[in-house]
Amino acid sequence: MKDKIINGLNRVALVVNNNKYISAIKESFYSLIPIIITGAFATLFSSMVFDDVNGLAQIKALHWLVTFKPITAAINYATLSFFTIYAVFLIGIQMGKRNHIEGYFPGVIALMSYISINPSIYNFVTSNNKTIAITDVFAKQYTDTKGLFLGMFIAIISVELYNWLRHRKALIITMPDSVPSNVSVSFSALFPTMFTVAIIALGSFLVNLATGMSLFDIIYSLVQQPLQNVVQGLPGILLLMLVSQVFWLIGIHGNQMIKPIREPLLIAAITANTEAFAAGKPLPNVITMPFWDMYMSMGGSGLTIGLLIAIFMVSKREDFKAIAKLSFIPGLFNINEPVIFGMPIVLNPILGIPFVITPLVTGTIGYIATITGFAAKAYVYTPWPTPPLISGFLATGGSWGAVATQVVCILVSILIYLPFVKIANNQRNLAQDVADAADQADTQA
Repeated sequence: MKDKIINGLNRVALVVNNNKYISAIKESFYSLIPIIITGAFATLFSSMVFDDVNGLAQIKALHWLVTFKPITAAINYATLSFFTIYAVFLIGIQMGKRNHIEGYFPGVIALMSYISINPSIYNFVTSNNKTIAITDVFAKQYTDTKGLFLGMFIAIISVELYNWLRHRKALIITMPDSVPSNVSVSFSALFPTMFTVAIIALGSFLVNLATGMSLFDIIYSLVQQPLQNVVQGLPGILLLMLVSQVFWLIGIHGNQMIKPIREPLLIAAITANTEAFAAGKPLPNVITMPFWDMYMSMGGSGLTIGLLIAIFMVSKREDFKAIAKLSFIPGLFNINEPVIFGMPIVLNPILGIPFVITPLVTGTIGYIATITGFAAKAYVYTPWPTPPLISGFLATGGSWGAVATQVVCILVSILIYLPFVKIANNQRNLAQDVADAADQADTQA
C-alpha cells in the first residue's frame, strides 16, 4: 500500500514537471522575482526613508529626503503596476522555447494578443458623477496583477496557435534565395502573426457579444478571485502546505510541485499589498509570499531550524549532530536540503511527522497574529533566503510584532521536534543494543 502511494505521487510529480505549460509559467516567475523585489524595496524606501510622516524625512534635518519620493513612486509604477505585461511577455518567450521557436518574437505575439482583447477605453467618473470616456488608454487593472490569470492563459493560447499556424504550408511566404535570411524569416511569420492576433481578438469579441462581459471580467471573477479567496483563508494555505510537505517526504521538491499554483496567487497578493501601501490604502491581503516564508518556511521547508536546535539540545546521535553542524549556516538562509536528505527526513516516519505538522501549526500562529493586528501585514517582497527575524522586520516595514511572532514560531517548532529527536535517540540505542547482542553471540559461537 505504501509503495503504491509513493509510486502514485511520483507519477503525479513526473506529469507536472514534464508539462510544458506549467514549466513555462515556473520559469517565467523565476525571471519576474527581481521585478517584484525592485518594486517592493522602492516602496520600503519610500515609506521608511523618503516619507515625511513615518520615515526619516520627518526629522527636520533630513526633510530634504522627501524630494526623492517621486523616484520611488516611479519605480513602483514601472514594476508592480505593469506586472502582468512582463509576465505575458516572458511566458510567451518560454512557450516559444518549448515549441522550438527562436528569439523573443513569441513574447511579442503573446503581448499583442493580450492587448488586443482588452478595452482601450476608460470611463472616468468625475466628482459630480459625470462619466467621461477616455480613448486609446490601457487601464491599470489590465496591467497589474488583476489581469495575471487572463494574461497567462492568453500567452499560452496565442503562442500555441501561432506555432500551429506557422507549420501550415499555405500560410508560409517563400522568398527568393537572394533575399536576406532575416527578411525571409519576417515574411514567413507574417500570415501566422496576422491570423493569431485576429483569431484571439475575434474570440474575445464573440465572448463579449454572447455574455455581455469581457474576458477579463470572466476570468478574474470566476477563476482568479475565487482562487485568491481560497488561499487567503487559513484552510486553503494549510492545504497547499500539506501537499508540499507530503511530496518532500517521498524525495520530491514540494515547493516546485505547488509553485504553479502558489506563485501566481501569493505574488499577486503581495504586489497588491505593496501597491495599496504606496497609495496609502489599507493592505488587503493577510497571506502573501512573504507570509509563507516568514511563518511557514523559516530555515527551509518544515521549519527545520527548529529541528536543528532540538538536535543541539537533546540529541545523543553523532550522525545527527554532524549533519546539524553542517546544515545550521545554510539553514539560517532557508536552505535545508542537507537536512531533508542527510538525516534523512525523506521516507523517515519519525522525523516526517513533525516535518509535516510544524509549518501547519506555525502558519496558524502567524495567521492569528496578523488578523488580530499583533503582527503587521507584509507589503515588501523579501528574497526567500532572507534569514528569519530579518525577513519579518523587512517584509512588514519594521513590525516588531511580526518579529516576535517569528520568535514564537521558532520556539514552537523546537517543542514539536524535541520528542521526535528523543525517539530517534531511543531508536538508535535499540539498534545499537541489537548489533552488540549479535556481535556477542558471534563471539561466543
